[in-house]
Amino acid sequence: MTAWQPGALAPQPGAAPTGRMLAAQTAAELKLMLRNGEQVLLTLVIPLGLLVVLTVVDVITVPTGRDRVGFFVPGVIALAVMSAAFTGQAIAVGFERQYGVLKRLGATPLPRWVLLTAKTLAVLAVELVQLVLIAVVGLLLGWQPQGSPVAVVALVVLGTAAFSGLGLLLGGTLRGLTTLAAANLVWFVLLVLGGVLFPLSAFGGAQTVLMLLPTAALSHGLREVLQDGGGVPAGDLLVLACWAAVGLAGASRLFRWE
Repeated sequence: MTAWQPGALAPQPGAAPTGRMLAAQTAAELKLMLRNGEQVLLTLVIPLGLLVVLTVVDVITVPTGRDRVGFFVPGVIALAVMSAAFTGQAIAVGFERQYGVLKRLGATPLPRWVLLTAKTLAVLAVELVQLVLIAVVGLLLGWQPQGSPVAVVALVVLGTAAFSGLGLLLGGTLRGLTTLAAANLVWFVLLVLGGVLFPLSAFGGAQTVLMLLPTAALSHGLREVLQDGGGVPAGDLLVLACWAAVGLAGASRLFRWE
């Protein structure tokens, strides 16, 4: 029979190390995203379907001298980032609050910033799959990418931070059904006015104002790099950085567990 020293089996209550909490919560968030059929449809199926339709069918006129697939691939990447980081995340968080999921998490030692970071990291993992699939479909359609991969990564990461912050702010403050309506409305508005489907030049004098939208900055920056072979688009990165700062700061301050 094993002889245990006194106190050897005493419980040791306390929170797990922060790194372990972040890794576990990120894995849990990723599993939840991939199990949600609506989110998979929004983040993977719709962007890929749009890319094929817009490239093959001449339903939208691209700017003169632009290659159709070369014009639409960056726009669809921007749409995919927005769908995953903003719309899908806002709706998921809104209903998690409504159903009491976040209230129960709030009773654990899990810090708010760890939860928000884990959700953003899970979105980045999904976006990696999105980018690979969009690139493969684009190449099959004749896409010839140019520019610096580093610039593309910088745009996607800052775009993700911007949209994730806005999504967490929306879902963390409004009720589930309100978030659902608001997130879908914003998604549609940014789809039309954010340079994803239509060139911003089509909006005339409003182009300057529309360039300040996060979707417009992301799609314009990606086109400047991937289609024009340009360098780092500092102006677009600055716009995305400002949106990221506002969204993440607002979410960190106003996010509610219930």
